[in-house]
Amino acid sequence: MFKKLGLGLLALAGTISFLRAQDKKDFVKYINSQHDWVDAVFNTLTPKEKVAQLFLVRAHTNLGQKYIDSVAQVVKDEQLGGLVVFQGGPVRHVDMFNRYQSLAKVPLMITFDGEWGLGMRMPDSTLSFPYQMTLGAVQDNQLIYRMGREVAQDFHRIGMHFNFAPDVDINNNPKNPVIGIRSFGDNKYNVTQKAKAYMDGMVDGGILASIKHFPGHGDTDVDSHYDLPQLPFDKKRLDTLEMYPFKELINAGAPAVMVAHMNIPSLDATPNMPSSISKKVVTDLLRNELGFKGLTVTDAMDMKGVKKFFPNGEADVQAIIAGHDLLEVSENSKRAIDLILKAIDEGRIAQSDIDARVKRVLAAKLWLGLDKYQTTSQQNLYADLHRASAIQLIDELSNAAITALRSTDKLKSFKKELPTAIINIGIPANQTFQDDLIKGLSNATAYFVPDSISKDEMKRLVKEIKKNKQYIIAVHDTRLRPRPSLVLNENVQGLMNKFAKKSILTLFTNAYALDGIEASKKAKTILLAYQNDAFMQHAAAKTVLGQNIPKGKLPVTINKKFKTGHGK
Repeated sequence: MFKKLGLGLLALAGTISFLRAQDKKDFVKYINSQHDWVDAVFNTLTPKEKVAQLFLVRAHTNLGQKYIDSVAQVVKDEQLGGLVVFQGGPVRHVDMFNRYQSLAKVPLMITFDGEWGLGMRMPDSTLSFPYQMTLGAVQDNQLIYRMGREVAQDFHRIGMHFNFAPDVDINNNPKNPVIGIRSFGDNKYNVTQKAKAYMDGMVDGGILASIKHFPGHGDTDVDSHYDLPQLPFDKKRLDTLEMYPFKELINAGAPAVMVAHMNIPSLDATPNMPSSISKKVVTDLLRNELGFKGLTVTDAMDMKGVKKFFPNGEADVQAIIAGHDLLEVSENSKRAIDLILKAIDEGRIAQSDIDARVKRVLAAKLWLGLDKYQTTSQQNLYADLHRASAIQLIDELSNAAITALRSTDKLKSFKKELPTAIINIGIPANQTFQDDLIKGLSNATAYFVPDSISKDEMKRLVKEIKKNKQYIIAVHDTRLRPRPSLVLNENVQGLMNKFAKKSILTLFTNAYALDGIEASKKAKTILLAYQNDAFMQHAAAKTVLGQNIPKGKLPVTINKKFKTGHGK
């Protein structure tokens, strides 16, 4: 019944899965209904294999063959429910998926953190869509729905089924070290609308989506990867702000909810109790009070936010007691399964609860078409993952996100034929923005301002730049994940200030970083591009050259001058 099909019709595997999923519109109702395939599979499972269906093991292809082989052994020996996929390359991933699926008695559910698509974990070899914060500026939510469909197509093509996205946290703490650019912004209505568009696109495309991080990780100043954050807010505040998107999206049919590792005394007063393994949060609040009947999944169980106070596998047991369907990357799944079986024997966990959750997981696999699992083909893989429709959509999203602040006067008065200085901060050589501008202008010169520039060097450079008639200041943040602040040398700030009033100030960085750029106080026209990726640089250049009208609106409040919703 579970024998994997051969290599014939490989290219149709994703399409078949997609069509089967499309026949089953209401996922939540579906997984809570009876299915013959689910019952048949369930009856073949041993007690240990039933518990194992609730576990997702970490999988990489960038850590060497020894690591890949070790996970293969875990899949074979423990017969876990699925994978959580991290870094590597698409071809290597497909090899790994096919191998691991061949070792599984029940097809594996393959999950992935792809908030901005496959590029979130495979940036060098797959396409990235804009960050959620960048999407927060987009005014046409239909574009975001289309992004969900494209992401679903990528998942099908590579052989994955479940995206731990969208992030529906309301980023109302600018110093948040773990959410930030992963959030659609600080307005609960905008966050909810955009998250729904993205979620609906993925589910309509035949993959699962998980809203996260319940009950809301947006107002923390501690990264739960390294410690246990605490939310001191009362239930009323949480209910009206942090939980608003979750409530709305649960009512809209969210397939899954990921629960965060946070200590929230107003929801569970147990000392040092992470929300992710709290029965009061997972069962009493999420299940009973909010009426959620989809899949619940923990945030990664190897994070210090959960294992710090519940070490040696006790966190895994508590997660099951709390009411979860799926446990993401247990520190030691073999130990955890044995501890859960022991807890069942001791009466701490009811076997009937385990059985119900296993059947939900199996029903999710049926919804995904895994009862007809086929191996994934490598043929044309790279081309399929770089298809024209996805590239075109990234261009549309980027154009739509560009946000003009204060005025568009400098854009309107900009002349392509005038000598133009492109003053570049944070990079040593041309990138896409500079290349595009130089191609589009009759007489442009790029100047690069090193962070170490001295006062004398600054004076010499100012003299050179002044020979031009119009100015563009480009600030590039080349960090992998742009932080909410950007430290600039005093002399760099001074040089920028000298040209700010006459310049188009263009920022390829985290929106919050604008607050620390002194030139923003003088600049008449500011273009916010949110991130340094080539697609945003291309969109910004088009905007300067008059080929794109900036329509984006600020998704967050930066200071008293620039607030959520601002944009010309």
